[in-house]
Amino acid sequence: MLASVDWSFIADNAPELARGLERTLEVAAIGIGGAFAVGIALGAARAHRVRIASPLAAIYVEAIRNTPFLVQIFFLFYGLPQLGIVLSPFTTAWLSVLLWGGAFNTENFRAGFEAVPVRYREAGQALGFGPARTFLSVTLPIGGRIALPSTINTSISVLKNTSLLTAIGFAELTNVARSISAVTFRDTEMLLVVAVAYLVLVWSLSAAIRLVEARLRLPEA
Repeated sequence: MLASVDWSFIADNAPELARGLERTLEVAAIGIGGAFAVGIALGAARAHRVRIASPLAAIYVEAIRNTPFLVQIFFLFYGLPQLGIVLSPFTTAWLSVLLWGGAFNTENFRAGFEAVPVRYREAGQALGFGPARTFLSVTLPIGGRIALPSTINTSISVLKNTSLLTAIGFAELTNVARSISAVTFRDTEMLLVVAVAYLVLVWSLSAAIRLVEARLRLPEA
């Protein structure tokens, strides 16, 4: 199979593919970083049963986790304009992956924060810490480490979900590859590039996060 691949064709289209990869990385970076921020904030609201914020966060989580990601993309790009809200393809791209990842990270961090032993929080309060300082100094460092393994899978899924953004014509890597193959009929070469690129990206991201996880791992009791 590899013997029949036209490597010179891939090389000729490398600059355009590189620009698509750059946009994929940009959207994924915003999505992963934003999903972490949303997850921590809403996960804390749910874990501590914050009035109003907790039930609203629960509705958001249920809505996102129980509807297809592609439907969410279409709603942002095609549905919101009917309500007078028009988003550019780039804004739709990063916002959709951020909202999707944020919903899953909300549950990841909620579980992590709730797993922190009560005695640790009580110790913080005994030292005179208020609720905010207790969370920042005790619950977040410990609960965040507990939640980290599950957030790795969410981050990887956010990265892979960027390929679905081709449905709205956003020129990320998959869209660029499909556009080239539609004109040249060289599907094998273009799909091979996409597959290899995502394999390398996912492996690299997974390895990087696992290094962080190893450095932050809680000591054995």
